[in-house]
Amino acid sequence: MKVAIIVGTRPQIIKAGPLIRALSKSGDFEVEVVHTGQHYDYQLTKLMFEELSLPDPATNLNVGSGTHAQQTADAMVGIERFLEKSRPSAVIVPGDTNSALAGGLASTKLRIPFGHVEAGARSYDMSMPEEINRRLLDHCSGLLFAPTENCLGNLVKESVPGRPILTGDVMYDSYLEFQDKADSTNQLDLLNLEEQEYAVLTVHRAENVDRRDRLESILTAVRLAGLPVILPLHPRTRKAMAECGISPESVPNLRVIDPVGYIEMLCLLRHSALAITDSGGVQKDAFWSGVPCVTLRENTEWVETLQAGMNTLVGTDVQKILAAVQLWTAGNERPKPSALTHPFGDGHASERVAEALAQYTSGVPGDKQLQVALAKGPKA
Repeated sequence: MKVAIIVGTRPQIIKAGPLIRALSKSGDFEVEVVHTGQHYDYQLTKLMFEELSLPDPATNLNVGSGTHAQQTADAMVGIERFLEKSRPSAVIVPGDTNSALAGGLASTKLRIPFGHVEAGARSYDMSMPEEINRRLLDHCSGLLFAPTENCLGNLVKESVPGRPILTGDVMYDSYLEFQDKADSTNQLDLLNLEEQEYAVLTVHRAENVDRRDRLESILTAVRLAGLPVILPLHPRTRKAMAECGISPESVPNLRVIDPVGYIEMLCLLRHSALAITDSGGVQKDAFWSGVPCVTLRENTEWVETLQAGMNTLVGTDVQKILAAVQLWTAGNERPKPSALTHPFGDGHASERVAEALAQYTSGVPGDKQLQVALAKGPKA
């Protein structure tokens, strides 16, 4: 059976990696990757495909930037044309991007079965484009691959018409697969960094980068915090800073670097004192690394990290950011990853996705066979 996996952004590529390997390994599927080109930095996208050992996309739609409507519409038209020609047995859409939504809508309208990976994640903030995309995707998916029990509970509460399946988080699969390789890189030496004596900052969400006051608050807090901070600067953020005349070089303890690949970013995170971010993926990678996280948002879809005491929501309030940073830089001992609960599964989520998809597309009856149990303990 042929399966198309729709990606368009760097986080989606990370999620697609273990899915591609699991589906290919099962022997039941031929996998085609459709890249919408929503993230259109060619070199960085190509780097991620290469470092994760992924096959080249069957097509790149090159939709690029634009309004949410334009980006989603262009991706949907391109995906529809590809699917009409390829006629896969199923479509998989990871994440909550405009590319994911376009893939889900195109598949549904062509009556091709599709599954949503990362189903049930909710921030309950409808001002976030990602929240809108998640809800629409979940309510038209045939298979809903929930990464945590909380996500599964959200799907049950919403009475989604598809089949919710508790699988674990495919990003955790990637994390476990590449953590040793990340540790073996010389990223810290290249940047002249000392273990746990710096923070990693990432900022890219529209609600933060499109408002000068929020960007200035974040940088003010970073300056006042004092410790060295590494900022792999997202192209969107770089452009926003330039347009509103903000110079990150004005913050003495802030070191701006070009965006890095997944493995290099894992290395920086795993050996940092803490993460300061508005990224959902960084919140989880920090959690799995036993690294405290200060989240520059008022809410998060990954409430499990809050419940474990490893994540603090601060928005862009200077004093809240400072208080959270100082809490973890005042000599408090960090918890070891092995001591944390593991709500995101055991690192075999992708295999469960492949198993459930094989049953679903072959017409195996009975929902009980599709309610895949989530193993509690981690596997190294």
